[in-house]
Formats: sequence, structure tokens, C-alpha cells
Amino acid sequence: MTKLDRINEQILHELGRNGRISNLELADRVGLSPSACLRRVQELERSGVIAGYRAVVDRTRLGVGFVAYIAVGLNDHSKASQEAFERAISRAPEVRECHNTAGSIEYLLRIECVDLIAYKAFHTDMLGALPQVNAITTYVVLGSPKDERA
Repeated sequence: MTKLDRINEQILHELGRNGRISNLELADRVGLSPSACLRRVQELERSGVIAGYRAVVDRTRLGVGFVAYIAVGLNDHSKASQEAFERAISRAPEVRECHNTAGSIEYLLRIECVDLIAYKAFHTDMLGALPQVNAITTYVVLGSPKDERA
């Protein structure tokens, strides 16, 4: 585990806000010389603290109008059942996130679809057809006043 000092935390904060910031501007914002700033960023990348950079995509401009979180319970808690479920989910383009959770459900999915009709098809034809699935609870996203995912 890499220990972060105040400057590295500032670097991560600024890169989290804008991954395309120039090194010169980043150095200015965190109070370092450009060469010292670049060395720190490269070390954060080399150590794996910075795992990559992503574009923030406005999915509504791509026609995505329906977002939901789905709590999924499995009928069998074996490793084989979980692996089969995860393989099936990894092939579903509607699923943008899949989290194995502790508690009353095994998985929390974040899905994006064009509309409610597309979601119903996903719910029925994909999730409902998986033999491992025992329970499905859908939470429709009405708005996202804070969303810091890339």
C-alpha cells in the first residue's frame, strides 16, 4: 500500500477532477515544479495508485434514457453458481457495473438502457433466464445530484 502525503492527495484530487490537465497546470495547482510533479504522477502510476484514465461520457447523448440499480439474489451460494452468474453478466452490454456484496443480496448491478421497454427485455430475457437468479429488485434512478464516477 502506498502512503499518500498531502501533495499526492492534491494531485489525485486534481486528476480526479480533470485527467487531461497539463502537467504544468497541475504542478501550479499543487505547488510543485513541473519536473517534481511529473515524477510524483509517474510514481503514482507505477505503484498502481493511478490505475488509468477515463473519459466521462454523457450517456444521454448516446440515447441512454434509463438507468437503474438492480439487487440480485442467487438461489445457490456456491462458487460455481457465482462464477456462472458473473460470466453471464460480463457479456451483457446493459450492465455497466457489477458488485458482489455482503448482506441480503449477492450482487448489485448498475444498468443502462435506451428506455423502459429495453430494460424490460433485459430483465425478462437476460436476468430472468439465468438459472442462478432467485430474486431481482430494481431501483430506478430518477436523478444523480452527485456522481463522481468516470
